[in-house]
Amino acid sequence: MGSSLGFAHFVAHADAIAWAVLAVLVAMSLASWYWIAAKALQWMRTRRASQGFLAAFRAALLSDARAQQSCANEASGPYARLAGDAFETLERHRANVARNAPELPARAEVLARSLRRSIVQQCARLEAGQTLLATVASTAPFVGLFGTVWGIYHALLAIGDAGAAGLQEVAGPVGEALIMTGIGLAVAIPASMAYNAFARARRNLKIGLEAFAHDLLVLLLEDAAPRPVHDADDARARGGTSAPPRLQAVPGAS
Repeated sequence: MGSSLGFAHFVAHADAIAWAVLAVLVAMSLASWYWIAAKALQWMRTRRASQGFLAAFRAALLSDARAQQSCANEASGPYARLAGDAFETLERHRANVARNAPELPARAEVLARSLRRSIVQQCARLEAGQTLLATVASTAPFVGLFGTVWGIYHALLAIGDAGAAGLQEVAGPVGEALIMTGIGLAVAIPASMAYNAFARARRNLKIGLEAFAHDLLVLLLEDAAPRPVHDADDARARGGTSAPPRLQAVPGAS
């Protein structure tokens, strides 16, 4: 009898409840592996896009604000979207200042609020599938355990009806029923490992976005060196009044 026991024997003698449990575990496994593959590809693209944008943006720092804004608009990835939101917010604020909008918040406050909101949005975009992976990791072992309990229950009923109480007659069907627990663990372990890996990547991305947002805020608010003195000399040569040199705004500052 023992030689005939195994997964095939278990499936052949499974009832509707056991088949339903097995189907749920298979569906959970397929869903979790789909999201593991999809999110792994998503994070690879995100890392590649972020590295490309940061390199291009650092190169644009040597140019003017228009080059930096163009770099943010043309690139992809969370860092590029964060920079794009910041430039867009700055443009709207400058337009409101030009219209003399009453009770207009300070530029630093507006930009800081926009950057915080954009960081939350960029992190939220990468949360897809996280809930499913966490659910599979936490519930799959219990689903498998339920299948094991159900299998042991029916195995003991069959043993009782047959009137056999030897160790081989008990251990075989009970051990066979434990297959469901093993399947549940096999489904839960990859989902748990993937969830932890993606959660760590998301935390690291948030830290990077916050650091980049701080640098971007300083970049958009600070003033560069004053205009050269010969600009004022040219104005006097044209007969205009001598005005103090203006501070030239750095990236996006009005």
